[in-house]
Amino acid sequence: MRLQLALNVDDIDTAVDFYSKMFSTEPQKRKPGYANFAIEQPPLKLILFENGEQSEGKNGSLNHLGVEVETADEVVAAEARLSEAGLATTGVDETICCFAEKAETWVHGPDGNRWEWYVKQGDTEQGEYELINKVTESGAGAGQQQAACCAPSPEAAAREGETAGSVAGAGCC
Repeated sequence: MRLQLALNVDDIDTAVDFYSKMFSTEPQKRKPGYANFAIEQPPLKLILFENGEQSEGKNGSLNHLGVEVETADEVVAAEARLSEAGLATTGVDETICCFAEKAETWVHGPDGNRWEWYVKQGDTEQGEYELINKVTESGAGAGQQQAACCAPSPEAAAREGETAGSVAGAGCC
């Protein structure tokens, strides 16, 4: 298991150069406006979104946080634990998003920070969101499909007339 930090950046090349030096590693995946680092020490998944569609929020700001696990069963278990604790999740979806096939669930913190629990199941060339299969439904917004990649901020969801637990917005890993 490792934590994920997704950041909005002004210039992807400058940011990749900086974080490559900072963590002594090159991105694992690089696409236009997107970089994905799998850092061994400290164990961190660092995702960079260059300003644009995938980047919700001011550049230099937090896009979202996450927990990357090793199996889909761990995602389902995390979603069950979160739901049992009274937190609204999106349920578990099998998706294609941000150049990866994933099983994922989302929850919003009280301050609006978006948290994703996920396992990467494979690579793909597709960057935009596509729902493959709804595995479980739970909490507010369960069963609602995403219009773009990953989960919106509560403010964006409210603007679109959706619940904070639904998924319809920008930025994902």
